[in-house]
Amino acid sequence: MPKLIKTPTVIAASGNKPKEIREYIGRVNSHTEAVSIARMKSPGGWIEPGQQPEFDEYTLVLRGMLRVKTKNGAMDVREGEAVIVEGGEWVQYSTPEPDGAEYIAVCLPAFSPDAVHRDSSQ
Repeated sequence: MPKLIKTPTVIAASGNKPKEIREYIGRVNSHTEAVSIARMKSPGGWIEPGQQPEFDEYTLVLRGMLRVKTKNGAMDVREGEAVIVEGGEWVQYSTPEPDGAEYIAVCLPAFSPDAVHRDSSQ
């Protein structure tokens, strides 16, 4: 039977500035462990600690630019573009441009603080 998700849950984010995470589907809002889907709004100059998550993350940028840094370099993902980061790969996300970014993040399996493995040095 379909389950309507009327509103997301706002979840606290890591990083140097406040970032808005609105989880529609995931462990917190819908009690879904298989996948999480969240809408993110990050301010200009935001950066989060590096991480080595156990889950795959699929990100679609709706507005602005999201910088994705890995051990192999960095790429700028702009409006209308998407990026896939496989589980087990070290990654660091940021929105260095003044207007920040808005994007959708899908994690398989669902995002979990215990499975993200953030760097402790930041």
